[in-house]
Amino acid sequence: MKTKGAVLWGLNEPWSVEEIEVGEPVAGEVQIRMEAAGMCHSDHHIVTGATPMPSYPVMGGHEGSGVVIKVGPEVKTLKEGDHVVLSFIPSCGHCPACANGHQNLCDLGMGLLSGMAISDGTFRIQARGQDVIPMCLLGTFSPYMTVHETSAVKIDDDIPFDVASLVGCGVPTGWGSAVNVAKVTPGDTVAIIGVGGVGLSALQGAVQSGATKVIAIDPVAFKRDQALKFGATHVFASAAEALMPLMELTAGRMAEKTIITVGEIKGEDIEAALLLTAKAGRCVVTGMGRMEDMDVKLNLFLFTMLQKDLQGAIFGGGNPRHDIPLLLSMYKSGQLNLDDMITNTYTLDDINTGYQDMLDGKNIRGVVKFTDADR
Repeated sequence: MKTKGAVLWGLNEPWSVEEIEVGEPVAGEVQIRMEAAGMCHSDHHIVTGATPMPSYPVMGGHEGSGVVIKVGPEVKTLKEGDHVVLSFIPSCGHCPACANGHQNLCDLGMGLLSGMAISDGTFRIQARGQDVIPMCLLGTFSPYMTVHETSAVKIDDDIPFDVASLVGCGVPTGWGSAVNVAKVTPGDTVAIIGVGGVGLSALQGAVQSGATKVIAIDPVAFKRDQALKFGATHVFASAAEALMPLMELTAGRMAEKTIITVGEIKGEDIEAALLLTAKAGRCVVTGMGRMEDMDVKLNLFLFTMLQKDLQGAIFGGGNPRHDIPLLLSMYKSGQLNLDDMITNTYTLDDINTGYQDMLDGKNIRGVVKFTDADR
């Protein structure tokens, strides 16, 4: 099938919206007509090289939703007409990680950046006669895609596609960072550093878990204002600015839970967050750094003497096949605000404008909505 897609041909180049060819589904695969794709900061990491790719070209996009239009042989969980969300972490359900309740660490994830299909090790996308690596084996920046069924989760038909697209990555990553990984409990003080799409999801998870003080930290005034609407009790422009007020708010105890959800984490962000973290408190590292960065600023004496916990997190420590339907059921019941997380929508042709808006701090989350013109 010939269609369009946003392709990256090299480091620090703009996305090129051009003709691509998408392969037909083989055993274990489905073809999906995409309706919406979330514009996550992680896709920008492959533009800058923070997330290194083995080669170019690369097809962007790892958040999205759509409708199954073709089903390959041996597919057991989906059928034509099903509405689905694409999970950036495939989950097979039977590898050691999945069997132990850690679908977010499924062994199939080892091939996420290889571009080679789970089913047979070949490539499903070509552009200009070359194989294309799809981001996270998805490539949602196209109106059609062919993926393995382990990367698609069936959802209710009445959920808006733009909202549904957010729960493939950003929302479960943030919400789960608070609920599953930080394990926020009633009465906690929680500090969240970086309140874009992932950070505001973490903020909602903290509020729902009973946190009494939720401190949102972000240099962008627009995002601080949005954080207050989503339940933050206090906002600050930086961790340094928050330090003394947090000490006063907690009578010196500081935040039981701190969550770092910045767009690109730096080594010095760890110590800044740990300074806000209470004795025996937990600091969750959700934001992604550059692959080659090895240096972290950390006061080892205080880290030991105050018994603090530093914890990494991917997909919010959750299970895609459980958490995606759960979060959408919470949305339907009014417990999770996803509508207001979508700041702007874009056509596929405007994808570079959308990412510039993200870098300029104008968006909580931008979403590409596909139209007949894209197909």
